Amino acid sequence: MKPTLLFYCQHSVGMGHLTRSFALAQALVRDWRVVFLNGGPFPPGLHAPAGVEIIDLPPLGMVDGHNLVSRDARFNVAEAMALRRERMLAALAETDPRIILVELFPFGRKKFAFELLPLLKAARRRARPPLVISSLRDILINTRPDKQHHDDRARWLADRYFDAVLVHADPRFARLEESFRPRRALAVPVFYTGFALPQRAAAAPAARGDHVLVSAGGGMAGIPLFRAALAAHDLLWPRERLAMRLVAGPFLPEDDWRELVRASEGREGFELVRAVPDMHAEMRRAALSVSQCGYNTALDIVASGVPALVVPFAEGREDEQMNRARRLEALRLLRMLPPILLDGWRLAQEIQAALGFSPEPAGLELDGAAKTARILGELLAASSRPAPRMASIAGQRAVEA
Repeated sequence: MKPTLLFYCQHSVGMGHLTRSFALAQALVRDWRVVFLNGGPFPPGLHAPAGVEIIDLPPLGMVDGHNLVSRDARFNVAEAMALRRERMLAALAETDPRIILVELFPFGRKKFAFELLPLLKAARRRARPPLVISSLRDILINTRPDKQHHDDRARWLADRYFDAVLVHADPRFARLEESFRPRRALAVPVFYTGFALPQRAAAAPAARGDHVLVSAGGGMAGIPLFRAALAAHDLLWPRERLAMRLVAGPFLPEDDWRELVRASEGREGFELVRAVPDMHAEMRRAALSVSQCGYNTALDIVASGVPALVVPFAEGREDEQMNRARRLEALRLLRMLPPILLDGWRLAQEIQAALGFSPEPAGLELDGAAKTARILGELLAASSRPAPRMASIAGQRAVEA
């Protein structure tokens, strides 16, 4: 019988966290019974990996980066919070997991401590406590006004409640300490897995089309890019006959979607699509990709080899995408247009320039999902041995990184 892994994922704004978590779950399900606690609304068209058991919690989201909101009209926030805690504790009791994998917390998701801390405390009280592992993307937000306090608190929680931290990045590209700087170093071991992509069947080389593909991940914050893309198309189509295919994303607000529908009616050389099942496949068929620079979008760009122009999302305190885009541009994997310069004319100019761009071979570790499965298996095996064995695995991984 497979051991059980309880996987917690809360996506609040877009779908990037959920997409990466599903890529990991897809690799884990071969050796584990994966029970997935889904904390946000399920995007239309996105399917859980085969064999993964989904427990949908009453969905919560965030507005303005600060306040929780209910994404289900049947529950107010307080009711949703209470039901979520109840279902998470019930899942712990019913599944008896050997590992709890928590996406982002305690390095983010502070607003969800109301349910995660009770879960972790209850896990520690069990007769056979599970290993508790934090699952992180490559780069954390660096511009919080309370950054030092946040990092110190996250370090304390990680050392108190977690057995390991997995960073889903190539350490040559980004290391945790570059965007996480507590005054006291983490005691819990950190493992770099490489970037985590969904498993895909081998495909024959795709013929590049002659169109520009425009996307913005789930689409929640995509409308500024989409408006600029429409204005750029107005300039490019009459003189260049350059077609454009715009994928809005399942989370684009309905009012914004209707605006795009109206603007695209009767527009020659322009195709508007609400959502697609595989953005990687879309990129392989495009002459150029224009997008934001979230974790999954960036990996689709790298894996597909498409010439790409990115306009990072950078509203409010968000600097993660800008940080990632600068690093990828320095490696000549894509071109970047700073969002402060975004308008239709400048985007049209940058699209023309990017059409002649040839990305360098990636040279990054892209097997993070499979490596995650191996590391978790090693950690579980080591947990039943003397403590020095666990330390030796961490030391070995640090050397490999």
